[in-house]
Parts: sequence; structure tokens; C-alpha cells
Amino acid sequence: MNDTLAFLIRHGTVVLIAAVFIEQIGAPLPAAPWLFAAGALAASGKMNGLLALCAGGFASLLADTIWFYLGRRYGSHLLGLLCRISLTPDSCVRRTQKVFTRYGMRGVVAAKFIPGLSTMAPPLAGSSGVGTSRFLLFDGIGSLFYVGCFLLVGFLFSHQLEQIVAAFAGLGGNALGLVAAFAVVYIAWKYFQRRRLLCALRVARITVDELHHKLEAGENPVILDLRSLSELDANPALIRGALHMTMEEVERRQQEIPRDRDIILYCSCPNEVTSARAALVLRRSGITRVRPLLGGMDAWRERNYPTDLRVIGTTDGLPAHSAKLEHPS
Repeated sequence: MNDTLAFLIRHGTVVLIAAVFIEQIGAPLPAAPWLFAAGALAASGKMNGLLALCAGGFASLLADTIWFYLGRRYGSHLLGLLCRISLTPDSCVRRTQKVFTRYGMRGVVAAKFIPGLSTMAPPLAGSSGVGTSRFLLFDGIGSLFYVGCFLLVGFLFSHQLEQIVAAFAGLGGNALGLVAAFAVVYIAWKYFQRRRLLCALRVARITVDELHHKLEAGENPVILDLRSLSELDANPALIRGALHMTMEEVERRQQEIPRDRDIILYCSCPNEVTSARAALVLRRSGITRVRPLLGGMDAWRERNYPTDLRVIGTTDGLPAHSAKLEHPS
């Protein structure tokens, strides 16, 4: 019996609670190896499988509940902070919001199995006003399902897992060094991609004061709101004259966007990363007069500049889906 399994036998419940809690709180330390090992021990009768399931599920629910209340208290500011420390800031909130918008609280269950979304889903649910009891119900189901799947795999493939662990143990420090090297290369590559994206259009950004001056002077830029549907549901106000489009629509409707007008893109994500990505997409299609809005919608609100209710339609130069104006009830 290797040292890892022996240690887990001695301190099983505490180890599982700590491992799952640390992972779900957002640290890049996967709990899967511990859960696999616990499943393998349950198969051999050296650990209580039900106790392992309850311990892991409790730890996951506890971490998610902390994020849920932090999201309820700090809202978009917390999501922005999480994005700033994420390796994929351009998509961490947008992907989570897309899942949450499409599936509702079922998305919290699904997010458990998607890297990056597991940590983002609870604070997003909290900031969206989801009831505490409803969140605990769905997140509890998701936590048990998530932990149970790893335990089941460990249970079913206990013999193979023991062979794999033994093989890695035989490699000694070489195996640990190889894993560490891959981790360093992955993090460095993600950081390089992030910095390249942020620097690509930094000089092209326009401030909210500049945009407001353009509108006051009678200029007619195309303004695209790139926020998610869930963000629009929470705050349906758009910059005056703006058209809402998702990133998918930007990619699909590139040919409909005018080439002879300034294109202003804004979102509510850290460093305007979604706007920068959309700008790169448009530039690759030959649209050169494109500028992300510095500070996005948050900066526009802080200056108390005029807004309109969300229009399911378009500005001049783009075909409309509908001319209906959504008034608040």
C-alpha cells in the first residue's frame, strides 16, 4: 500500500473535506486524486464510501455557500476580482453567465464539471438574487453528484488506480517534476495569451468622455453592447443608441456591420477583454475603425451619462431583429 493511500486511510474524512474545500474555494489544487483514492479504498473495504460521499459533498457545499454570500454582498465587484486572477479572464464570467442563463439553477449543477465555472457559478447565483434555500438545494445535489462521480470511478477502477499510483511512485521525483513542468508551461502560456490580448488593442481604446463628446457633437458611431443576457436582465439600460449583440452574433453577423463608421464596443468585464476579443474578430474581417470602450458600462454609469432601455433591434446601418422596445413592468 503506497503512502498516499495509507495516509488517506488514517485521516480519510478530514483529508477529503480539506481537499474538496480547497479545490472548490478556487485554489488550483485538484481534489480528484483524493476522491479517486477514496473510491478505491471503499472498493477494498478500507473506507466507508457513504461517509466519503457526505464529507466531500459537505466540503463542496460549504465552499460554494461562502462564494454565494460573497456574491450576494459584493456582486459584480467580486466577479471582476475573480476574473482578474483567472487564467482565462475573457471567458470566465461570460461562459458561466451563458450556462446560468440557459439552464438556470441546473447550470450550477453542470458547472461543477466545467473547469473555471465551478468557482464562478455560486457568486453569480448570489449576485443574481437566487434564494438561499433554492441555491442550497441545487448546489447540494450538484456537490453530491460531483463527488460521487469521482468516488464511483475510483471504486470501479480500483485495481487500475493502484497500478498507476505504484508506477508514479516508482518514478519518484521525476514524476513530480514532470507534472510541475507541465503546470508551469500551461500557466505561462495562458498568461502570455492574456497579456497579448490586452495589449493588442490597448492603444485603440476610447474613454467614456470621448464617446459622450462624439454623441453630443452629432457623430453617429455604431455602439455594440456585448454584455450577457443575464446582465441585461439585471440592468436593461444600454448606452444611448447602442445595440446589444452577443459574441456569437458578432462573429456570425460581421458582414452586416458598416465599414465606414466608428464601431464602439463595450462590456462590463475586467480590462474590457470581451470587447478586445470582439475587436480582434472584426479587424480580422476587415473592419478597422473599431475601439473598445475604456471602463465599459460601469464607467459610463459612474459618469451618469444618458442611457436607453434595451431595444431588441438595431441602430442605423444594421438590420433589425425587431423594433419592439422593452419597457419595465
